[in-house]
Amino acid sequence: MINGEMALLRSERSCRLFDPTYLYRYMNTSIADIRKTYAQAQLLESETASNPIQQFGKWWEEAIRAQIDEVNAMTLATVDTEGLPDARVVLLKGVDEDSFHFFTNYESNKGQQLTSNSNAAVVFFWKELERQVRVRGNIERLSEAENDAYFSSRPRESQLGAVSSPQSTVIENRNWLEERYNSIKAAFEGKEIVRPAHWGGYRLTAHSVEFWQGRPGRMHDRIKYKKDPSGSWLRQRLAP
Repeated sequence: MINGEMALLRSERSCRLFDPTYLYRYMNTSIADIRKTYAQAQLLESETASNPIQQFGKWWEEAIRAQIDEVNAMTLATVDTEGLPDARVVLLKGVDEDSFHFFTNYESNKGQQLTSNSNAAVVFFWKELERQVRVRGNIERLSEAENDAYFSSRPRESQLGAVSSPQSTVIENRNWLEERYNSIKAAFEGKEIVRPAHWGGYRLTAHSVEFWQGRPGRMHDRIKYKKDPSGSWLRQRLAP
């Protein structure tokens, strides 16, 4: 190819990169073609536990054995004061008989949203096992003792980050944040870092938990546990 043809080709490619219409057409064509056939496993009522936490524990152990990266990552969905949904990925840090625990800054956007509306949901997606777990319920704060115990177990760098970052607020630039971090790091040199009052945990007490297992032809298995007024769990199969 002669030099003139090469230059023309580069020019056409450059135009495509900066042509939003081309990019929009290309992306939508590519996205529409992305699909996967799910065929690893099935989920039958006879194979599920009577309690969703027990079933979660069973799937959790299988996810651990599968060496899923960041297996405890979950999408937390909340609602703001205007009724608009919001979501972000947080890390599961504990499970008890009916709730899922995570930690954050109480003054962050999600913290303020949970203060105004305690209804929330989390979703685990373990693509390596072709599974999802969806949990809906009500949020409440963990105790001071629980917060202190977990905070003291965190790496020192993470403790400093919790003290340094005014999470979700607008800041001037990255340098401002790093200078603040270094200043607080110097102030705590050789000292124990005490958990700030604005940082702590939540428990999401479940009132429904759904287990989703991918199946061929999009005929997925969906088993939902729903808590009735007596506190007992009802198991239901949902259409995919």
